[in-house]
Amino acid sequence: MCMQVYIELMRTTIEIADSQRARLLEIAGARGEKGYSRLVQEAIELFLKERQRKDGQVKAALAQRGALNDDEADEFEARIQQIREEWR
Repeated sequence: MCMQVYIELMRTTIEIADSQRARLLEIAGARGEKGYSRLVQEAIELFLKERQRKDGQVKAALAQRGALNDDEADEFEARIQQIREEWR
């Protein structure tokens, strides 16, 4: 059984600093690649995964709204303030 997968790619233009381009070309060369398109694709994929992870964390945190009663919330807030003061 033979299966083919086609991934449609889109060409686009991005603006990067000369130093970023040089570094990308250096990394690509070390990997045996001519250009840095694959590196940019990997970076975008990592960014999107991290964004999705953070969005999930925010959603989970917002779902906790109202989970503490007033006394628990006051205690929690006081503990956070204490930690912040000790951290400085």
